[in-house]
Amino acid sequence: MEFEEFAASRSSALLRYATLLSGDREEARDIVQEVLARALLKWRRIVKGGDPYAYVRRMVTNEFLSLLRRRRRVALVPLEERELAAPVEHRADDELWQVIRALPKQQRAVIVLRYYEGLSDLEIAEVLRCRPGTVRGYASRALAALRIELTDSPTGVAPAILGGML
Repeated sequence: MEFEEFAASRSSALLRYATLLSGDREEARDIVQEVLARALLKWRRIVKGGDPYAYVRRMVTNEFLSLLRRRRRVALVPLEERELAAPVEHRADDELWQVIRALPKQQRAVIVLRYYEGLSDLEIAEVLRCRPGTVRGYASRALAALRIELTDSPTGVAPAILGGML
């Protein structure tokens, strides 16, 4: 498979994955752009590995985690944002993403990989380079935190949102 063909067929899936990890579409675009630029440089080696999508998805995960580490070292001053009223149907999704974004990075990655990418615990363990039992532990703690935060929410969206996760 040629790089251009791969990028054309998989960039939207990679962007969706990066958006789910970061919670920010613009940041996700930057992550995917950076990863695809690096993947192009070592494309022959990536293809020889057998599963280019898995390799590049791991690169996206690594870039996201590196971005989090860099943020911890540099204090960012947020610009003043104007808050717009969200449509009612998006409030539950927004609330869910606020809670997911507050999870520790490993727990957030497990939730995204399991429920949005549809990976098994074994596949998640390979992506995160840990054991399947560790993945199950992260998932358990993440779901418990989601249950608590969303059950206590004033909008009461927990049953509808968590129905597919619990």
